[in-house]
Amino acid sequence: MKTLLPTRALGTCGINVTSIGLGLMSLSGIYGESSDENGVAVIRRAIDLGVNFLDSSDMYGWGHNETLLKTALKGVRNQVVLASKFGQTKGEGGVNGVNGRPEYVKSACDASLKRLAEDVIDLYYIHRVDPNVPIEDTIGAMADLIKQGKVRALGICEASPETIRRAHKVHPIAAIQTEYSLLYREQAEETLKTTRELGISFVAYSPLGRSLLTGAVQSLEEVRNDRRKDHPRFQVENFAKNRELVKSIEIMAKNKNCTPGQLALAWLLMQGDDIIAIPGTKQIKRVEENVGALKVNLTSEEVQALSTLFPVGAAAGTRYPAGAMKGVFI
Repeated sequence: MKTLLPTRALGTCGINVTSIGLGLMSLSGIYGESSDENGVAVIRRAIDLGVNFLDSSDMYGWGHNETLLKTALKGVRNQVVLASKFGQTKGEGGVNGVNGRPEYVKSACDASLKRLAEDVIDLYYIHRVDPNVPIEDTIGAMADLIKQGKVRALGICEASPETIRRAHKVHPIAAIQTEYSLLYREQAEETLKTTRELGISFVAYSPLGRSLLTGAVQSLEEVRNDRRKDHPRFQVENFAKNRELVKSIEIMAKNKNCTPGQLALAWLLMQGDDIIAIPGTKQIKRVEENVGALKVNLTSEEVQALSTLFPVGAAAGTRYPAGAMKGVFI
């Protein structure tokens, strides 16, 4: 019998998802190679464990991720809440663009539905806010997708509180997706003030600090073949400082008889029942470990201790390279 995992509401849209979902980006070559066979196996194992929230995007492998998901969901589509995103466009030289124009909203959704071989996407996000298009226009076009039965609920990624308020006036927003972990708290906790006022759920991506909080990355050699090598937090001096931070959670995890990653996820979920974590991985053993975080019970004193060990702004280096930082929290 499938395990029943705890669920949390996605805003006020009437959809409930497991408090730990699965981010699918790493299954499309972002963090090193992953075969399609492995990707399908990872997704199916998550579903077998009771995870019902799967997070994809049309820019993960530029369509590959959604096609992979189509294969993985054969026969089990009714067991999951499917989220995908649009808005990032492939530019020359590896620099992504952003497109939030109303006409693009419809074409992007239709393309995703075709790749997924589905009639409806449960939660549809604008992946990055287009600064050249009023958010009201983008959300208005996304709301039309709901009227057409192509989408059930709307979300925005990496939006500032002001943008969230403007969007929510056009159509209820179910979820905001932003990076949030012990290593990244600043803008996430600022955003939570607004989402809680408006009744919007917070979907936390990279809740394990792109694996830093698992303790698994002991040297920079381990990330030389994936995009993390370009991230400031994985540059030599910053990495050394961040590794020192992580040692404190490794000690605490050992005393709790759990892994550092499980402790980090448990802390995150204790920040409020409006928070949903979507750790990504390309390894079945990590999926199992992440779901195991739901068995880690933290006292309020332990939660506070972790918050003190990882104060706001403690991580060394920004979470994205300078160019990408211009596209977040806008």
